[in-house]
Amino acid sequence: MTDHILVCGSRGQVAQALAETPLPEGLSFVAHGRPELDLLQPDTVKAALEDIRPKLVVNAAAYTAVDQAESDEDAAHALNAAAPGELARLCAERNIPLIHLSTDYVFDGSKDAPYTEDDPVNPLGVYGRTKRAGEVAVTEANPDSLILRTAWVYSPFGKNFCKTMLRVGNQRDELGVVMDQIGNPTSAHDIAEAIAKITTAILIDGQPVRAGIYHLSGTGEASWADFASAIFEESAASGGPSAKVNRITSAEFPTPVTRPANSRLDCSKLQDAYGITIPHWRESMRACVNKLVETGAWTS
Repeated sequence: MTDHILVCGSRGQVAQALAETPLPEGLSFVAHGRPELDLLQPDTVKAALEDIRPKLVVNAAAYTAVDQAESDEDAAHALNAAAPGELARLCAERNIPLIHLSTDYVFDGSKDAPYTEDDPVNPLGVYGRTKRAGEVAVTEANPDSLILRTAWVYSPFGKNFCKTMLRVGNQRDELGVVMDQIGNPTSAHDIAEAIAKITTAILIDGQPVRAGIYHLSGTGEASWADFASAIFEESAASGGPSAKVNRITSAEFPTPVTRPANSRLDCSKLQDAYGITIPHWRESMRACVNKLVETGAWTS
């Protein structure tokens, strides 16, 4: 008999990575997205929970358009805060643990060292505020919830920095990339593997749910310019697009919302709780770029 892990959201980077992530015999990821499971329609969530009867739920759905959220706050709040809270409540009624994904954007980036889970939050924009509100709502609604904050997510799927760089690099000889924002580039596949380890520990090994907020990001740090240069270096070695990276300041590339200057996350709490260590971002980036170049998926 197989125990199902319901993944809310099927089109996002982490959800698609989970679909490719193996689990021990007896466990299976089952992803559902709109319209059959729409977090904004609680009746569809109830129906999915009753139909699938999952042993654990992963919420991989979110409003992630950071700049657009500034003029679309109601929609961002609905999907990032209200809906996760309702999902957590429905899971709690059925004694189902919940893993919820959050973000480095809950911090303002002013700290001069990696952020720990105990550091005070101070989001700079609507996206960060609504994601923080979602953290609070989930925590209050379900005592068996784990919140995984991650950062700078990339993958062969959807829209992300890695794919954007390859696409732009195919069109231009050089481009400007911000050098004064630093963080931990994080592969969606590494996030998925960490979630698989957590679910295995809980559902197979019988470990207790260690509820709380955890940081989950790639090992090693980089600026966006560093990240872009590494992407092009790897792509060029594989016969893919490349371009010269001109290092610019955030002031030279204004956006509707200010990004945190420091997005580095200290992940030692997660390592202590579940023995999870994420690979260095360059290693995971290499695998992602090689797949994108090989398949040509960077064009989509």
